[in-house]
Amino acid sequence: MNIPFLDNWRKRREADPRPLAAALDRDPEGVGELLAECELLRARAQAAGVRLDDTPRSLAAIDQLPPRWRDDPEELPWLGNDAGLYLGTVIVRTVPGASWHVWPGGQPVVRLASGREIHVVEAGLDWAMSGAPELFRVYAEAAEA
Repeated sequence: MNIPFLDNWRKRREADPRPLAAALDRDPEGVGELLAECELLRARAQAAGVRLDDTPRSLAAIDQLPPRWRDDPEELPWLGNDAGLYLGTVIVRTVPGASWHVWPGGQPVVRLASGREIHVVEAGLDWAMSGAPELFRVYAEAAEA
């Protein structure tokens, strides 16, 4: 069966098996904005009276939130993912030379000027599950590197 639009779609998919990485190459600011959305985390923070302004100070405030999400096994991974992406957003916006990169499996990480990569989503998930490492501490280590 010949379906022209399907052929075009297949060509795009075959040409770019890592769409997030390709988008990051084309529009790093746009992808950074997308990764910074973190809607669930922002909603939980706002409900607790915490303003997320993409600064290290806001990471310290998030660390102090009561971990009510741990009671909801469906919300926990989503909130942890958002926490990691927010951590990455703060690092990229405030640490000179830091930038988003995408691993072959599609995992977004933050690469520091030194070349060190920070697995921010993993750190966010660990924080959401156990409270450690604190997000501000991860940021502080990145800022020192």
